[in-house]
Amino acid sequence: MDDKPFLTIVTATRGDFSEYWLEQLLKVKGNVQFILVYPPDGTIKNIDDSRVRSLKSPYKGEVIQRFTGLLNAESDYVLALDDDDFAHPDLVDFTQKYFQLFPESWVLRLKIQNIPYTDEARIKQEWEPNPEPEKLEICKKTPENPFPFQKGNYKGLLEVPIAPLDKSIDIRHILFPWHQRKDQNGIHFENFNNRIWQTALVKPALYELSNTMRIAGALTWLPAWSLDRLLGLFVQAKFYEKDKIIGHAPPKPEQIRYVVMDGSLKEPRQILLADLLLVKRYPQYGYLWNLIFWQIYTVPKVLAKLVKFKLIKGKQTTVSQT
Repeated sequence: MDDKPFLTIVTATRGDFSEYWLEQLLKVKGNVQFILVYPPDGTIKNIDDSRVRSLKSPYKGEVIQRFTGLLNAESDYVLALDDDDFAHPDLVDFTQKYFQLFPESWVLRLKIQNIPYTDEARIKQEWEPNPEPEKLEICKKTPENPFPFQKGNYKGLLEVPIAPLDKSIDIRHILFPWHQRKDQNGIHFENFNNRIWQTALVKPALYELSNTMRIAGALTWLPAWSLDRLLGLFVQAKFYEKDKIIGHAPPKPEQIRYVVMDGSLKEPRQILLADLLLVKRYPQYGYLWNLIFWQIYTVPKVLAKLVKFKLIKGKQTTVSQT
């Protein structure tokens, strides 16, 4: 009998997830594996479920923790999920049906519902049944219908193209960096998390990314920022085919509940360092350079927010100790 899981859900955690989150995670049915990756000094929680595999990463940081989990996935498909977000209990069945229809797809872009952390009733609301992929029409971008996304109100399986990495460098991102980016808008996407990817694509991209982190000799860059956008674009850059349809996005209702935290409660992250790794490895793609130019403008803002966050956190610690 083949005991290989179909889907692995990888979560980088400090171990401070809620009992409710764990309870809901373990309600995901089907041939699934859960990998929880703790920092080196973390305390592994004892979870009585044979589907759960707990690991410790060699270094602290979400990047290395998630890196470790993804490399250890034993399944055909992987999903990166944070330890305060929720997945539909019938996600595996839905995913299997989709990839039976589209075995060449790189990724299934799950429907995500953003929910404020204060809206406990919506977070705990009963899940609606997933649609049947084989019964959904295919929504394509055509000259007659150039915007099939319809502000998220499409009814079928929306074709998702690869990110347009071959765009030319746009000098306006250098001269007017405070302007919002325009090149990322569309039915393509950049991020890795909360999407289901072919493991056969993810692991080679991770190995290449690890080589890109090398500075000189044994000196290696061990980042502390998010892997989300970096890996999503890295996979698309490594296997880039112009205008390729890499997957589909299902319509409502949601398969992922993304809990939106109060910005003051989360430490700001400077992801420019991740973007620099993209252009280090793939300097031929203008889209990535435009991303860098735009990110440079955000550095002072992020640093100011980080200082404010540290000051507030320090005051809270002082008060709690008195």
